[in-house]
Amino acid sequence: MALLSVVLPSYNEEMNVENTAKTLAALFEKEKMDYELVFVSDGSRDKTFEAIKKQSEENPRVKGVEFSRNFGKEAGIFAGLELATGDAVVVMDCDLQHPPEVIPKMWELWKEGAQIVEGKKSSRGKESIFHRMSAGLFYKIMSSLIKMDMSSSSDFKLLDRRVVDVLLGLPERNTFFRALTFWAGFDTRTVEYEVQERKYGSSKWNFFSLMRYAIANATSFSTLPLQLVTMMGTISIIFSVILGIQTLVKYLMGNSVEGFTTVILLVLIIGGFIMLSLGIIGHYIARVYEEVKGRPKYVINKVTENVKGNVTGSWKRR
Repeated sequence: MALLSVVLPSYNEEMNVENTAKTLAALFEKEKMDYELVFVSDGSRDKTFEAIKKQSEENPRVKGVEFSRNFGKEAGIFAGLELATGDAVVVMDCDLQHPPEVIPKMWELWKEGAQIVEGKKSSRGKESIFHRMSAGLFYKIMSSLIKMDMSSSSDFKLLDRRVVDVLLGLPERNTFFRALTFWAGFDTRTVEYEVQERKYGSSKWNFFSLMRYAIANATSFSTLPLQLVTMMGTISIIFSVILGIQTLVKYLMGNSVEGFTTVILLVLIIGGFIMLSLGIIGHYIARVYEEVKGRPKYVINKVTENVKGNVTGSWKRR
């Protein structure tokens, strides 16, 4: 029987772990599916890992690890992929905002030959106006930068083992899971779902964390921001030429521009473009610097009893 692995990145989800583990276990037993649940505590500050250990002791199909500190959701996803041993792997949120009942539909599509089954949001559920606007801005930025529709995309996906191996074989440290599955280009199907309400706790995402996430992922996956530097330079040159011609014409007509207003405005505009360009270039240089150092995506500090292997860095499956 084929094995399904479910990867559950978790950050301060102490109150959700038990409900999630038991809900998924009940679903898979009802559907008679062979499964394993892989929890990854991303340096949680509460007792998330203790809750994972407790569920692992009660159900040997539950296993988990804890990072030495918070390395971010992308690191949590890839750690889970490396720990997963299933023929297919589902990535979903630990708070069950990704509805478990959709997983059997994904499983059936996988058995029919789909290599990637992507969960597509038909509704974002009940969210505040501010959070909805923040998420909307985030997805608009990401869609523009990476040239794919991110408005209804999510991390809720099922991946065939071949796809998982391809993603794990990528050498880069800075990754963007959603876009990489699109980039991989395998046979992809979609299933729609409605975002569910959290039973416990609150979302860890806010406007500023979404913007940081957007910038980090955009620069790790796309070179478009670097092309914006060239565009801004071109705009500056055109603006300078137009202003120079205007000034020269007025001078030849005996009506030269008085004062330094035009010069000051020109300096401010060009200076702003230069500083913004340096910031973009600097961000990419920082990315290159991080990649060159070759540090692992994460460091594992603790594991449950049913996890064996190297726990000091990037996981090596045995």
